[in-house]
Amino acid sequence: MVKLTFYGGVNEIGGNKVLLEDGDTRLFFDFGTSFAKRYLYFEEYLKPRAGAGLLDLLELGLLPPLQGLYREDLTCGADLWRRFEPIASLAEVDGVLLSHAHLDHSGYISFLRPDIPIYATAMTSFIAKAIQDSGKGDFEKEVCYAIPKEEREGVFQSADWKREAAQQRGFRVLDPETLTSDALAFWQHLPGRRGLEARRVSPAENKIGSLCFRHFPVDHSIYGAAAFAVETSSGWVVYTGDLRLHGKQGYLTKQFSERAAQLEPTVLICEGTNVESSARISEDEVYTNALRAVEKAEALVIADFGPRNIERLLTFRQIAEATNRCLVILAKDAYLLQAMRYISQQVPLARDKAIAIYKDAKAKLDGWEREVRKEYRDKLVTPEEIRQSQDWYILCFSFFDINELPSLMPRKGSIYLYSSSEAHNEEQEMDFWRLRHWLDRFQMTGVGLPVEVEVEPSKWEIPEGERGLHASGHAIGPELLHLIEQIRPRTLIPIHTEKPEYFQQLERIGIKVRTAKEGETLSFP
Repeated sequence: MVKLTFYGGVNEIGGNKVLLEDGDTRLFFDFGTSFAKRYLYFEEYLKPRAGAGLLDLLELGLLPPLQGLYREDLTCGADLWRRFEPIASLAEVDGVLLSHAHLDHSGYISFLRPDIPIYATAMTSFIAKAIQDSGKGDFEKEVCYAIPKEEREGVFQSADWKREAAQQRGFRVLDPETLTSDALAFWQHLPGRRGLEARRVSPAENKIGSLCFRHFPVDHSIYGAAAFAVETSSGWVVYTGDLRLHGKQGYLTKQFSERAAQLEPTVLICEGTNVESSARISEDEVYTNALRAVEKAEALVIADFGPRNIERLLTFRQIAEATNRCLVILAKDAYLLQAMRYISQQVPLARDKAIAIYKDAKAKLDGWEREVRKEYRDKLVTPEEIRQSQDWYILCFSFFDINELPSLMPRKGSIYLYSSSEAHNEEQEMDFWRLRHWLDRFQMTGVGLPVEVEVEPSKWEIPEGERGLHASGHAIGPELLHLIEQIRPRTLIPIHTEKPEYFQQLERIGIKVRTAKEGETLSFP
């Protein structure tokens, strides 16, 4: 009897945590942060209290109360479980199959016991490490290594860095042939003063517990994404992770659907983020539309897009070359590119002739930032240099970098080009509201920015003439239906969607559609 329990990703976008149990094997498909739930209680400056361990996360329902699954240094032994009655005991878990490095799929791996193996592609592993290395010591983002905590007078605090090294998680790489000696050296290096109790990244076998599994590269808005298939006693269970067909590597998703169909799966767990969309924008269209906007700009260009969307970065690098500009990235972007370059030579380095690195005014640099500035000292560009030659540059900034404008002083004719998704919650809507004030203050023209619809307050849309500057990381509804029809599972379980009912139409062709509730277990004989 195969059991699937859905602890996240049900009737929401992201937060996937799917437990598969078969015989003596237990594994998770992803273990991500549920941003939809998190935004109900927290925002940028209001966060779960690291000093309270897992208390806030369990109390507010952001983590399922699964005894034995989580880090002992954050649970205060048995005391926590006297307050939260466990819904299950998971002292024995064989691993997590991690589909990609977006935090809504990977983030809450941070709270799992460090000895639980993480199965991922090399690219996903190295992106996750670069994200954590260049982060701000957030205990919600300890995906690749855990900073040991100790309780002092009822408060969880990071252990003394001189005494306690960080504990690296046991990553099992699905494509070990991509790993070089330089890559392995990076994996076992931790910037800063704290040491690292390093674990050599291990090649993954084709078994997890007693079950055989396969992985399939797919196209998504982050490199290294993969789907999985696990051979259970009830047949193959296939999990898509996140995918699309309209990116530059859409052929990978097509190959996955063909190979998954050959397995004749019993169950397909499929994402449905973008089912309400019937039209798609390709990355080539983003290039064309963004190029047109940049060509019209008379001074500075700021391009705002997802921080780990390297495909979009390459698009703007191409635009920079076409318009005789230089693409200026942040230090964390340079660090990420360097980490990804260890795995794929298709990823450019910050040494690329069309790329420079922004040298912001910081009183204190973290260890990884010092390494970047030392390695690329000849590629650094200051706000003063950009201010003097504004028509030479495209800056890769986001809303959270907008406070650099007083140093840059954009001239008339400067544009802020928004190349990312529309607002998904009130907090993002407030960000757009603040961003408009910044742009008005510095007389910059926003291009592709969502605006509040006057006839329908609280609804935000991109103006008609400014669309086509973003390609989604997710397949649209009709494409997903076609993909599922091709795979032809006996049972489909929609996940990572707010519209699971969209898939009911597949029952007309004999595919049974089952929707799960959070915490519910579905069984398959």
